[in-house]
Amino acid sequence: MSAIPLADAPALRPAAQRTLIVRAALGLALAGAIVATVLFARHPHTQTIVSVPSHSTALVVLDLSASISADTYARIGATLSSLAHSNGRYGLVVFSDQAYEALPPGTAAADLEPLIRYFTLPPVGTPGFAPTFPVNPWQNTFSAGTKIAAGLALAHQIALTDQVRRPAVILVSDLDDDPEDLLQLVNITRVYRAERIPLRIVALNPTPQNKALFARLTHGAPIVDAGTVAPGPHLRNHTPFPWTLVLLTLAVAAGLAAGELWGPRLEWGSP
Repeated sequence: MSAIPLADAPALRPAAQRTLIVRAALGLALAGAIVATVLFARHPHTQTIVSVPSHSTALVVLDLSASISADTYARIGATLSSLAHSNGRYGLVVFSDQAYEALPPGTAAADLEPLIRYFTLPPVGTPGFAPTFPVNPWQNTFSAGTKIAAGLALAHQIALTDQVRRPAVILVSDLDDDPEDLLQLVNITRVYRAERIPLRIVALNPTPQNKALFARLTHGAPIVDAGTVAPGPHLRNHTPFPWTLVLLTLAVAAGLAAGELWGPRLEWGSP
């Protein structure tokens, strides 16, 4: 006999109903937490400055030509800051009318941190004097014309030489290319498409014409306006693991388990 005849069984019905409500609420909360975790993992809502395919090795190609004006420096600084705090790994190519490798592929993102100070306005020192950007190492000896193809070609060469698996390239530039570089630019973008190398562009206050030109050359490669990047909460370039949702799910599951272990079901019937 699984039920115990009880004379005052009706008096226990409110407690039984409360138990049922608690169990149902915990069950719904557990189901909701599981669904939220799955949806978060599939459709993350983290803000990214630029997205690259998962498990790829990103090479940042940074424009430091003379066409990059001082009012654009803050955008470069914000971009570098976002990348530096992304916990990823990057290579860095710097270019003007020529290009060189500043950081090899696979370098920790934190190694971009020392560059940020050159593109960040210092605090106001003397009242009445506007702060100016620090003199950077490229300003007087490297910055000249703009040959974006040189930067993209070097990034491609590095990817081949270092046998980078699944390379992806992030171009950070005002897109104001030298007209004489256009043919080389067309050729290198064709190589990227032929070899399926993802190209992402962070545009530094480009003109509509230059932005449209690169949209055509890259056949619609994603172009992010660096004007939307601002200092503050660091943007992410990866999807963080949803620890909060996982812990919430475990807590609710533990509550259900505790209810079943320490609160066994009581069955009764009217005499």
